[in-house]
Amino acid sequence: MLGQSCGMQLSRPPTLPANQAFIDQLFAARSVNRAGVVRRAIRDVEREVGRDAFIAEVRRRDFRLIESGDQFIVICNTGALRLLV
Repeated sequence: MLGQSCGMQLSRPPTLPANQAFIDQLFAARSVNRAGVVRRAIRDVEREVGRDAFIAEVRRRDFRLIESGDQFIVICNTGALRLLV
């Protein structure tokens, strides 16, 4: 097997989520294409892809991410963000 003969273990780069299907489904939502908002329970994100991988994917897309209570809220817009209240 490749990599095992010299004691190396092949692993996925840390910036790629382990469950790419979860990421693909999330960012295929209509609201993403309309520069809208999607939200997911933090526990689901941590279970499916991990917090760091999720944050990296949101950052890669140049979106905004808010953590509120037990939810991640992704603002699928690359424009400026202004908190009013």
